[in-house]
Amino acid sequence: LGFYVAAYRDEQPVPNPWHAVSRFLWDRHARPLLQQGEPTRVPMDVYVDHTYRWAFDTWQDAVWQTPEIDGRTVGAPAFIVNVSQSPNYPGEPFQREHLSLWNQAWFSSLRVGMGMHRHARRMGDETLLERARMIKEFTLAAPQRDGVFPSVYRAEMDEADTPEGRLPRSKGWDTGYWTNSDRCPHEHGVTPAWFHVLDMSWTCLLMLRWHEELEADPRLVEYAERYAEKLLSLQDADGFFPGWLHPETLAPADVLRVSSETSMSALFLLKLHAITGEARWRDAALKGIDAVVRDILPEGRWEDFETYWSCCPWGKEEYLGRKIPRNGMYKQCNFGMFWSAEALLEAWRATGNAAYLHWGRRTLDELGMTQQVWQPPFIYIPALGGFGVMNADGEWNDSRQTLFAPLFMEYYRETGEAELFERGVAALKAGFVMMYCPENPQQKVLWEKAWPFFGPEDYGFMMENYGHGGRVSPEGEGMGNFTIFYWGNGAAAEARATIRERFGDVYIDRVRGQAFGIDSVAAECADGGVRIVDLADAPRDLRVVFEDGTGCVAALEGETFAGKQHS
Repeated sequence: LGFYVAAYRDEQPVPNPWHAVSRFLWDRHARPLLQQGEPTRVPMDVYVDHTYRWAFDTWQDAVWQTPEIDGRTVGAPAFIVNVSQSPNYPGEPFQREHLSLWNQAWFSSLRVGMGMHRHARRMGDETLLERARMIKEFTLAAPQRDGVFPSVYRAEMDEADTPEGRLPRSKGWDTGYWTNSDRCPHEHGVTPAWFHVLDMSWTCLLMLRWHEELEADPRLVEYAERYAEKLLSLQDADGFFPGWLHPETLAPADVLRVSSETSMSALFLLKLHAITGEARWRDAALKGIDAVVRDILPEGRWEDFETYWSCCPWGKEEYLGRKIPRNGMYKQCNFGMFWSAEALLEAWRATGNAAYLHWGRRTLDELGMTQQVWQPPFIYIPALGGFGVMNADGEWNDSRQTLFAPLFMEYYRETGEAELFERGVAALKAGFVMMYCPENPQQKVLWEKAWPFFGPEDYGFMMENYGHGGRVSPEGEGMGNFTIFYWGNGAAAEARATIRERFGDVYIDRVRGQAFGIDSVAAECADGGVRIVDLADAPRDLRVVFEDGTGCVAALEGETFAGKQHS
């Protein structure tokens, strides 16, 4: 066990206690690994191709679902599939959980649909584009009542007699019904019938992004506005938005009425203000953000639905809303750090108030403390850039890393700190580390030790994280047995497409004199231009984006120089 101590001579409170520590760890451990090409040197489009081939070809029967809802056929990927549904599985297939389609804070069909849309436009793939639009229609099919709406469409479950005994099987979409996430505080009387405000705010935020960034669709804005009207009526006097709403009365539950989940609702309202110009949306958002800054952020009270009602329920009885005496900390999930850092960034952009940028930077640094910055000897896969989940859980390389990646890059825009962009690049690349495919030979060996029947038809299969059960070994323990398209390969493909549109394969900031390779290339300012070196030994066209949004295409053949002639 080794450690460092950071000491301050200033007797005043440290404005950002995470900044110097996170930068030190990144500079000392992470940057050298990133410069060597860790955690992967493979061009990301290779992984994206595996993802969509897996989902819509070799595993299509299990993954792609097209139920009929209220007389119209919609589509979305199944929430979860497991190894027994592989075309190579030698036994009887079974369902791990209900066959269902989700639009929830983790598992968002609309988010992965946006990635499919971007990739389809780039590649001219009309079939993939149509599937993306079917996901949008599925999202709009969720029925609203007084603005609120369910997040999950689920089929009933049954058991079937098989040669291997009775196994869980879905009863099919003829039994489909609307409900909500079952990751909820049952012990407080909250069931999947209750509406989760966080899920609704995230979905409506993505609706607005779809309308603004992909295809204008007034239905998306109208849907979001109906929800926003209800959301404003739920905000309490202190500025917080509640966690769950009663299925009949829509009254808020007492549990998690004060939490970092408020940041997501504030972020949604800021986006709605940006689109509509209505000041009341911004006013409510800033009131919510101010509440988080006042009551959540200084104390590190990063509690949300995942903190207690997911894979690690430890502490939900005795420590909900209370610090743990042993260390003076709350049980913390980094999801709230992410929502709050993004909301604070957008508050800064909306108001120009530097305090929002300060608190956002502090929160982002705290989030960065949960990013993997080294290669431990007890981890048998590449670790750099991935994220853990919370301070009481054991997973590595969790799929949230691809959700977080663009945020670090956006903070670079405002601060010019190279570390932040590098963290985003590492997080994006880490999103593909868990994929079963020949381009990941180290992981492929582990996958085949865990599941010897895996073959080329399974390329693209990807567990949401590593060590899900808290144990790993060189013999394949920790590789997992399921894939969630929303929180795994499909999510990583979405992040790749989004970041490529915003920042390209290479991002060049001429004003600050900095350049960053994103897609398995190294980039540095040199000789009045930018020197780009291929780390993948794969000649290809690179999208180069400059700080003002302009760009060019660089044909990569060994080394390419992109300089002033492209400005």
